[in-house]
Amino acid sequence: MTLPGPDGEPRGELTVRTIAMPADTNANGDIFGGWVLSQMDQAGGIAGVERARGRVVTVALDAMTFIRPVKVGDVLCVYTEVESVGRTSMKIHVEAWARRFTTHDRQKVTDATFTFVAIDDAGRPRPIPPLAG
Repeated sequence: MTLPGPDGEPRGELTVRTIAMPADTNANGDIFGGWVLSQMDQAGGIAGVERARGRVVTVALDAMTFIRPVKVGDVLCVYTEVESVGRTSMKIHVEAWARRFTTHDRQKVTDATFTFVAIDDAGRPRPIPPLAG
């Protein structure tokens, strides 16, 4: 059972859940920030593919601040929420939360808004279809 943490509730839908392993650590023994960013990009890509109904590419992300470290054995839970959709691009809010290995408390690690562009088979931008009604 995951206990509610001091950071409230995650925003969006649980999209990726994975365990932080020793191979993912930096020189300080904490999980490398690039590994967390990679998990967030994957989660955003999954949400983007679902919304765009096809291939998407990451083109940008806004500033990220790491609030607290992820430790070996923590379960990283990444939540996504589509914020806005344009003709060929969309902004997806992505939050990373750590479920602590020893306590199972859930703490927010970082968040960012990623911009994805829908592309066709030739890699050119394509329109994002409207939501099915």
